[in-house]
Amino acid sequence: MIKKELLFDGNEKQVFATDDPDKVIFRYKDVTLAYNSIKRARFDGKGKLDNRISAILLGYLNSHGVKTHFIEQTGEREQLCRKIEIIPLQVVWRKRIAGDLALLLGVEDGTPAPNTIVDLRYNNDSLEDPFINKHHAVALGLATYEEIEGMYDVARRAGELLQELFHKAGIELVDMRLEFGRASDNGEIIIADEISPDTCRLWDEETGERLDKDRFRLDLSDVVASYRKVLDGLENLNIR
Repeated sequence: MIKKELLFDGNEKQVFATDDPDKVIFRYKDVTLAYNSIKRARFDGKGKLDNRISAILLGYLNSHGVKTHFIEQTGEREQLCRKIEIIPLQVVWRKRIAGDLALLLGVEDGTPAPNTIVDLRYNNDSLEDPFINKHHAVALGLATYEEIEGMYDVARRAGELLQELFHKAGIELVDMRLEFGRASDNGEIIIADEISPDTCRLWDEETGERLDKDRFRLDLSDVVASYRKVLDGLENLNIR
């Protein structure tokens, strides 16, 4: 596969064209953002960790019948992916009430939920990614009711699979933000972008230590070391 021109230069990732019009190469940077890009920092080696963790998790979902844009890891910072048209929605799978949702509902951060919560957010930085419902999304022309229900179903299945996988590594999957897109080759809606400590809340099951981007958001330090702990836990499972 030949890497060609730069298609998108984002804050945390770059996307390059390839000699196949339906495939692209993602390259992960060491930059970390929070609070809709208000807070920013660079951590040496973080891009390599995000790339490897995401490759493991997306590959695991693919192998269990949950389709994603991921094809294969091609380098320390790069992975080959299906080209997609992103849908500007975030589907958030939750087993605890944490982060913005805890603030919104006025409960303690990390409150366990007796059910599985699936939220919908409008992926729009200028509006600070507001919570919306499916009727809002349809009214905005972002997706149909059928497509949204399909994304909900995929998010629930992906959450179940990754919750079990992380548990084997001694890590609790607290919540997970998923993005979806329409594949350029056949138009099917699949999971897009990364799944990593940047898009999940991950807590050590024994100590409750946060192993995700909250370390950056909350100034807890040791960001790279925590991401490395997540990767080590997954690699020790010898996932096939």
